[in-house]
Amino acid sequence: MSEKLLELAPVVPVVVLHDAATAVPLARALVDGGLPVIEVTLRTPAATEAVRRIAAEVPGAVVGTGTVRTPDDVRASVDAGARFLVSPGVTPRLLDAMEDSGLDLLPGTSSLSEMLAVAERGHTAMKFFPAEASGGRPFLSAVAGPLPELRFCPTGGITADSAPGYLALPNVSCVGGTWLTPAGLVAAGEFDRIRELAAAAAALR
Repeated sequence: MSEKLLELAPVVPVVVLHDAATAVPLARALVDGGLPVIEVTLRTPAATEAVRRIAAEVPGAVVGTGTVRTPDDVRASVDAGARFLVSPGVTPRLLDAMEDSGLDLLPGTSSLSEMLAVAERGHTAMKFFPAEASGGRPFLSAVAGPLPELRFCPTGGITADSAPGYLALPNVSCVGGTWLTPAGLVAAGEFDRIRELAAAAAALR
């Protein structure tokens, strides 16, 4: 993923959707709140249809897919109109497919060796996942010394309270989080509340 895309907002909502009918009002609430970059995870059967609807009906949204694990996931994302791809980790085969897609990509890494392997392929923007379980802020702070050119979007276990600490690190461009779109609010159609959460997150930078 280009660093420019990472810098569009301080927080990337990581969205799990079980009903594609909620995709458009949810995306509009996030965009209206100041968070245009939206990651829809490929964890449910509704995910690709949700991406398709957001891409077609919410012009202010920059929608991509997360939990991209296989070349088939890449193809499905492209067909749905995704603008970027996020993986939990990388293999050479998966990275090949992500690169061949022509989309922005955010390869997942959790160790120095993985970071170096992805950097060797010419990518300086990466996902750090699972952030809290993989060492969190102390780990990323240490990484900034030997690998100062890399930029990260930490995701996994990050909350509204811990996000500012990550964003204060020089090698963190944004964070990803699920706290903006809890399943209960989405299912209940509480999009005004989600807009409020998005606005609070957008103000973190």
